[in-house]
Amino acid sequence: MSPGVVDFLFRRLVAGEPAEDVQWGREGTALAVQPPGAELARRLAETDIDALTPTELFHYVRAAQRLAAWAEELRETAVGRYCSASSAPSGGAAAST
Repeated sequence: MSPGVVDFLFRRLVAGEPAEDVQWGREGTALAVQPPGAELARRLAETDIDALTPTELFHYVRAAQRLAAWAEELRETAVGRYCSASSAPSGGAAAST
């Protein structure tokens, strides 16, 4: 664990607070459960990552990974459709030669 994480957890323990930042969850849908899509992309883009606690930063990274996986799946689907459409015989000029 990094010294920053240890310091954060120690301060929470001394204050009698849980290790997780529960306030962030009270402010709306937590990033940990936000489904991938445009709203998650907006929230990630608008987040000041320098202001995040270590726990929040962890959830931010996980959410960014989910969004990237979702976008990659969209790309793969589009490439698959493009390749299958390109290989299908068409009724155009190529068919008449």
